[in-house]
Amino acid sequence: MLTGMKTWLSLTLLLIVLPARAQEEAVDLGELLQGAQEWATQNLDTNLLNALPEVDQQKAQPLLRDLQKQFQGEYIVNLAALREPAKVVLPLLEAHEETQPYAAWLQPRLDYLKIADEFQLTIPAPKVEPGELLKPLPNPSAEWQREVWVTELTKRPWPPNASNLVLRLKPIFAKEKVPAELVWLAEVESSFDARARSPVGAAGLFQLMPDTAKRLGLSLWPRDQRYQPDPSAKAAAQYLKLLYAKFKDWRLALAAYNSGEGTVQRLLKRHNARTFDEIAPRLPAETQMFVPNVEAVILRREGIKLAKLQAPRN
Repeated sequence: MLTGMKTWLSLTLLLIVLPARAQEEAVDLGELLQGAQEWATQNLDTNLLNALPEVDQQKAQPLLRDLQKQFQGEYIVNLAALREPAKVVLPLLEAHEETQPYAAWLQPRLDYLKIADEFQLTIPAPKVEPGELLKPLPNPSAEWQREVWVTELTKRPWPPNASNLVLRLKPIFAKEKVPAELVWLAEVESSFDARARSPVGAAGLFQLMPDTAKRLGLSLWPRDQRYQPDPSAKAAAQYLKLLYAKFKDWRLALAAYNSGEGTVQRLLKRHNARTFDEIAPRLPAETQMFVPNVEAVILRREGIKLAKLQAPRN
C-alpha cells in the first residue's frame, strides 16, 4: 500500500512540476518518476502518506507519457487542466515542514495555470473542415500574453519579503553590471521566498538548478548557497549576463534562463528567427508564459519596459 501511495504522490508532483525545467533541457521520465518516489520516501512522513489514496501503478507510465507530451509540447491551454490538481496539492505541501519549500515553489506558479485557464476560455476554436481531426487550440501571441500578464499584475501588491530583499539585492545586480530591475525575476520564480525548491531540483530565490549553480561558482555542500539571497543573486545576475552576451536580447535571455540555452538556439536556427516573438509559440508552454510574466512584473514594479533595460556592461 505504501508503494502505491508513493506512486500517487510522485504522479501528483510531476503533474505540477514538469513545466519547471529551469536551465534543464532534457527530461527523462523514468528518472523523474524514480526521483520523485525517492524524494517522497526521504521527505514525507508515514502519516501523510497514509492519508493519500492508492493509484493503480499500471497506469503510471501512460499517464507520464501523456504529461510529457503536454508539458514539453507547445500548447499553453493544456496547462489549464493542472489548475485544480495544483490547488488541491498546495495545502498538503504547506501543512508539513518538510514540504513547505515545495509549496513556496508552487504558489507563484498557480498564476500560470490561472492564465492558461483564461486563454482556454477565450481563444477561438480553430475551424475544422468535415472529416478533419479536431485541432488543438492555438497558442496566444506573445503580444497578447504580455497584455494579459500586465492586466493580471495591475493591482497585485508586493510579495511579503520583497521590500527588504529588493533593496538588499539590487546593488548585487548592479555590481555585476546587470540592470538592477532584473532582481524582480525572484518574484516570478519564488515570490521572494528563499526556501522555494522545485521537486526537480531548482532552488532558492532565483530557482537555479544544481549544475547551473556549480557552473556559476556556488557551493551546494555542506551548505547550499542557492538558498542564501546574496550568493544566489550574484549567480543569477552572472547567468543573465552570460545569456544576454549570447543572445543580445533580454527576452531571448530570459527564455534561455527558463528553458535552456540549447532550446532557444535550436529554435532560432531552425526558423531563421531573431526575436523571442518569432519562436515563442514553439517554446515550451511554461517558457512562453515566463518571459511575458517577467516583463509584466518589471513594468509593474519599476515602471520600465524590458526592452528599455540597458545591456550589461563589461
